[in-house]
Amino acid sequence: MKQVLSANDILNLMKSGRGLQGIGPDAILTPSARDVLREHRIDLDRLHSRAANGAAPAAAAAPASGSSQKPSVSIPDLDKLGKDFIHVTKDSPAEKIQEFFNCPQMQSLKEQICDVGRRLWSRAYVDGNGGNIAIRVANDLALCTPTLVSKGFMKPEDLCLVDLDGNQLAGKKKRTSEILMHLQIMKKQPKAKATVHCHPPHATAFAVAGVEPPTCMIPEIEVFIGKVPIAPYRTPGSPEMGQLVSDLVDQHNTVLMANHGVVSWSHLNVEDAYFKMEIVEAYCRTVWVASHLSGGQMKTFSPGHLKDLLNIKQGLGIPDPRQNLKECELCDNSEWRPGVVCAVPSQAPASSANSSPASGSTADPDLEKLVQTITDQILGRK
Repeated sequence: MKQVLSANDILNLMKSGRGLQGIGPDAILTPSARDVLREHRIDLDRLHSRAANGAAPAAAAAPASGSSQKPSVSIPDLDKLGKDFIHVTKDSPAEKIQEFFNCPQMQSLKEQICDVGRRLWSRAYVDGNGGNIAIRVANDLALCTPTLVSKGFMKPEDLCLVDLDGNQLAGKKKRTSEILMHLQIMKKQPKAKATVHCHPPHATAFAVAGVEPPTCMIPEIEVFIGKVPIAPYRTPGSPEMGQLVSDLVDQHNTVLMANHGVVSWSHLNVEDAYFKMEIVEAYCRTVWVASHLSGGQMKTFSPGHLKDLLNIKQGLGIPDPRQNLKECELCDNSEWRPGVVCAVPSQAPASSANSSPASGSTADPDLEKLVQTITDQILGRK
């Protein structure tokens, strides 16, 4: 049986002085355990490689804070946003910002954004030049997609660098017109490392209909996303739109935008923000199909089952505002309105010539009289 390690297991191993050498290469690490390793800058693959080559096992900890070795270009530790940014800020000299914008680490992030853009486009989550993506790369800087470029065909050299007020500092193309929303999310939610906005059809349909997706139906969305609210409509790209969305991101990592689309943020990376798009779109599509199959009477699991999922979620280090609610307060789908179900209305059986309202027929008496008159006229001609 494979070894499964949680965040507490990793911390206990580190505190015990035994180190992490006993963790096998096939061990299964929970997401929170991986977060602990990233926070302490521990690379297990490197440890296993050193062990296989007979090297000393001491290279597991982070470099000492007084180390004289620093990167030639000031870049942040993207796994510890808000803590270890070095020297590049929006006020740095232009040549230093350009050096930062073109360094290998930034090139890697640009490629990640382009990869996510291709995935969005290939799954029809964006059309034309719609959608936008951003990654926070410093306390006051973010990398983002350009305007008027298809997300399926972006290149690393198309991307832009902006400060958190939306001023463009680097990049040949003009930054996306909707960057203010991404930046307002990052300001309001310090944990947000990456944001993705797009228009997946089924989730966007819920946003257009003004219907919040119901809860207590599929475990995956409960664990990785949770309840999905709808921000009221405002003009895309306006500060008002960004404000209404950012007001929700303290409690939610995915938000529907009325008559517009969906935006998600991640505390990990841009791929994780994209994963949330896949999850919410698949969920909305499933609910839509199920509502037609069942006539709107869909089955849900119990509040107790949801409580179990919220406990799993808490163990993974993913917050949820429903965590402290009582079971009777969970699975509240009072706002849920199922989609229209196509159905042929039932018809009353055809009335006989001698039927009358007193006999229980639902036919129109005036129509019956007219039919009888025409019938009598036809019979009188014979």
